Amino acid sequence: MPPTGAKGLNLAASDIHYLSQALIAHCRDGDDAGLEGYSDRALARVWKAERFSWALTGLPHRFPDADAFGARMQAAERACLAQSLAAQTALAENYVGPPC
Repeated sequence: MPPTGAKGLNLAASDIHYLSQALIAHCRDGDDAGLEGYSDRALARVWKAERFSWALTGLPHRFPDADAFGARMQAAERACLAQSLAAQTALAENYVGPPC
């Protein structure tokens, strides 16, 4: 996980929450559904956070292997964020909240 967006600790807290719910259901009720689905649930959150961090990393940085197309796409993404309330809202929701 790249550090962009600081999602590592958020994911760890989320893991604790979902794993504790699964363990409680297993111990109290013998319900293993939460344990059986835990990896899929955790990986879904991880990949969404990874997507966000990857996209956020690409906004301000110039990469040596980027071609003219990549540079134009990067500029277009920054312009979209500057001009679109919807894009700004999506960025803010992904930055401060748990991965969607």
